[in-house]
Amino acid sequence: MNNILRRGRLNKDDPNVLSYLSSMDTDRHIFTADLLVDTAHVIMLAETGTISRDECTRILKGLENIRKGGFERLDTSYEDIHISIEAMLIEMVGEETGGRMHSARSRNDEVATCIRLVLRNELLTLLHNLISFRKTILEIAFENKETLMPGFTHLQHAQPTTLAHHLLAHHDALARDCQRVLGAYIRTNMSPLGSAAFASTGFEIDRERTRELLGFHALVENSMDAVSTRDFVVESISAFANIMTNLSRLAEEMILWSSEEFGFVELDDRYASTSSIMPQKKNPDTAELMRAKTGTVDGCLMSVLAIIKALPMSYNRDLQEVTTHLWRAAAVTLGTVNIASGILHTMKLNKDTLSSSSNTGFSTATELADTIVRTTGLPFRTAHQIVGAMAKGSIHTLEELDRISMKIIGKKLSEEGMDAKLFEGALNVMENVNRRSAVGGPAPHEVSRMINDRNYLLMQDIDTLMEHVNAVQDGMKRLDDVKQSYLWR
Repeated sequence: MNNILRRGRLNKDDPNVLSYLSSMDTDRHIFTADLLVDTAHVIMLAETGTISRDECTRILKGLENIRKGGFERLDTSYEDIHISIEAMLIEMVGEETGGRMHSARSRNDEVATCIRLVLRNELLTLLHNLISFRKTILEIAFENKETLMPGFTHLQHAQPTTLAHHLLAHHDALARDCQRVLGAYIRTNMSPLGSAAFASTGFEIDRERTRELLGFHALVENSMDAVSTRDFVVESISAFANIMTNLSRLAEEMILWSSEEFGFVELDDRYASTSSIMPQKKNPDTAELMRAKTGTVDGCLMSVLAIIKALPMSYNRDLQEVTTHLWRAAAVTLGTVNIASGILHTMKLNKDTLSSSSNTGFSTATELADTIVRTTGLPFRTAHQIVGAMAKGSIHTLEELDRISMKIIGKKLSEEGMDAKLFEGALNVMENVNRRSAVGGPAPHEVSRMINDRNYLLMQDIDTLMEHVNAVQDGMKRLDDVKQSYLWR
């Protein structure tokens, strides 16, 4: 290996040290991005007169051959992909030409640009899959606006609700996740290229041109900030961690709901496994791994925060360790969104079990207390005491209510306007749900409104996503068109 980087200031190599410094295992993620950055940079150098048009053409042809050969053809004994590509280019076209590619550039702004290019695609893909998942949830909710089920607090039966209302809670959390991903994308899709090591360059360069060719919507203007910041990585992994936390809640419910004790759902065979010894088992392994992989992404976030904490301006080699955690967190999150969507899309609902469980644990007690307040004028806290005393026993009749109220307040509630019809209505599960028609409540007509609103917002998110996708594709097409004009001259 002719180490083009170390032949000047440094003249000693130690294989162990080079191996320790190497980022090649991680750099395969940015192979294509690195070539795009090289291409845009070289075109800009030609357009600004730093290199000749002929030199640009020869470099671009070399880069195209490297692209066709793929990452596997690179000499991975170099410490990073940037030097490996440059060394191969020089071998192809000679140092007189290939050695000019790195003019007005550092690995510092180069790698920062590559990371942003790859990450923005990861974020757009994740946003697309989150939107698809939300669409699945809304479709299931639409079909289950009147599917009764128990609502829980502290994992204890609390009040009746509907499956649609429950699923909309998950949807809305994911909708906010989409906004976080979009925000991370906007701050990721900014070009640091042209900042060089940190103090820019004395060459006459055009940063706006490379920004345009690479499809970035803005520059990271300050050259020191451009190469040293990884706040966009922190923001992105934070968004991933939030998504995973929300999905872990869904995973936990799928695990519980598919158990014999709950029996609310049955997972499709493809999202379950069996035991190596107990042939009857159908284990929710995918949901369990969703739950566990949340810790993986959280760990990636903590690692990145620890790595960049208190780093002085501007570039430090510590930043090399950040990207490993970034790509792992992105891959885990994207995979988990896809699995979660598949679980919900294919699960079998046991609607009879959901409905029969909706009244378990005297779940209509709150409505009974509310009805007492509305009918008799008693303070809620007094009604709460009366119904709470009733909940201790298994007899839930108007006569029992009168007996308890007589003991507590010295009056029978039936004599204060609480008749059998009101009492039975308060204990009717479907009527309980229908009465909860305040904004955001589980009443079917209110849930219908929420579903319609969320479908509208979903369409807006799709439009926003397509605007960003098209902008990136336009940039990539612009770059390719200019490249081709050089290659075919």
